[in-house]
Amino acid sequence: MSMATYEVLAASHNALDVTAAFLVGLVIAGALVWAVRFGMKVRDQESPRPLPEEQPHLPVGGAVHEMREMREPDEMPVASEEKERLMPYQLHHSGSRTGKDQKRLRWLPGRSGSFGGGGIGHV
Repeated sequence: MSMATYEVLAASHNALDVTAAFLVGLVIAGALVWAVRFGMKVRDQESPRPLPEEQPHLPVGGAVHEMREMREPDEMPVASEEKERLMPYQLHHSGSRTGKDQKRLRWLPGRSGSFGGGGIGHV
């Protein structure tokens, strides 16, 4: 084979690579166009977004702020031998009563401030 034959074969091989790359790019572009059109079709089927008037607004009194209060635990009812066992609906949530003393417990200066720090903590 002559050198010219090799050049023709190489040129045809390069043209085949370029054509294949172009076709793969065309398939990818077609897939992207299809995906965008499919997404638009799905979005058209969704319920409309709420209007600005339908959005939630602040209450008339303004923003609601956090309220702190000290709670007291309820006593655990004791089941006696004659009674059946306690059922969950017979129990109350702990801390369901407002405490008489609303002063918040604080750590005292000079005492341990960490949990498990070895100090005696709040007295």
